[in-house]
Amino acid sequence: MSRMTKIQALNLIQNVDLHVLGQMASKRKLELHPEKITTFVVDRNINYTNICWVDCKFCAFYRHAKEEDAYVLSFEHIGSKIEELIAIGGTQILFQGGVHPKLKIEWYEELVEWITKTYPTIDIHGFSAIEIDYIAKISRISYKEVLKRLQAKGMFSIPGAGAEILSDRVRDIIAPKKLNAKQWIEVHRQAHLIGMKSTATMMFGTVESDEEIIEHWELIRDLQDETGGFRAYIMWSFQSANTKLIQEMPNIKQHSANRYLRLLAVSRLYLDNFKNIQSSWVTQGSYVGQLALKFGANDLGSTMMEENVVSAAGVTHDMNQNEMIKLIKDIDEYPAKRDTAYNILERF
Repeated sequence: MSRMTKIQALNLIQNVDLHVLGQMASKRKLELHPEKITTFVVDRNINYTNICWVDCKFCAFYRHAKEEDAYVLSFEHIGSKIEELIAIGGTQILFQGGVHPKLKIEWYEELVEWITKTYPTIDIHGFSAIEIDYIAKISRISYKEVLKRLQAKGMFSIPGAGAEILSDRVRDIIAPKKLNAKQWIEVHRQAHLIGMKSTATMMFGTVESDEEIIEHWELIRDLQDETGGFRAYIMWSFQSANTKLIQEMPNIKQHSANRYLRLLAVSRLYLDNFKNIQSSWVTQGSYVGQLALKFGANDLGSTMMEENVVSAAGVTHDMNQNEMIKLIKDIDEYPAKRDTAYNILERF
């Protein structure tokens, strides 16, 4: 099978009927997942701090250290959140925060070790590339050393957060203090090279072009060719409420479900070396989240017991395990609970 080119992808995004794209993406999904199992994970987002110096214009969650509602959670508070997750059968925490200006590698090592020893059944899917980048800088060590030291304490997976669009033109507008596209890729490369898996993400809907979306896909497809270290791809649309970006650029329009499904379908076709693609019901809602399963997604993502970042931007959707099972069964697929590594834990 010949590989999709950038020109072909651009034509699909801009010119092909949405229903046709859905059929093409579903065909490819069925080739990769002929058993028609759709997975999900029971987890919880834990934002250990909202203190951040990066000032991303698209983010409504962060605070500066001296603001009244700025916080760093105590280990005990984090533990109480994990215990609530374990009580409902959860297996994973998506663990990330703001980029705290003063926390060095030793603090993160102590935290990861404490969680691993106290809650050995919980997987830590933790710390985005920007956090790894800053920990390396403030601790005066390399990306590889940060990752190896966290791995030694029990962390084996990092999320794809902070990718947004992997175009430095876009990044210079929406998050000028953030690491560049090459650095984001390098953090994930170094993780993969020590056997630590990760996910790749995209946040579209700000100032990027279709060509820049495809360039983003090209960068992660190339790294996946090189390392095979990405477990999944997840994309969502910019949520604008309460953000500086929408105040500065009020002409940015909220993207439609059509646009989300169109890009999702083309990503399934272009990212031919990614087995798993998640639906983003958190930003799109349960109906479009379910539709995404007909446009290439094979995973409904997380039940997300707690979510703070998207909700700070004015979007709140909830879904529990039973609702996920029903959505999957309603389209004649077979629901299964998985862990961080996409191992099936239970079928329904």
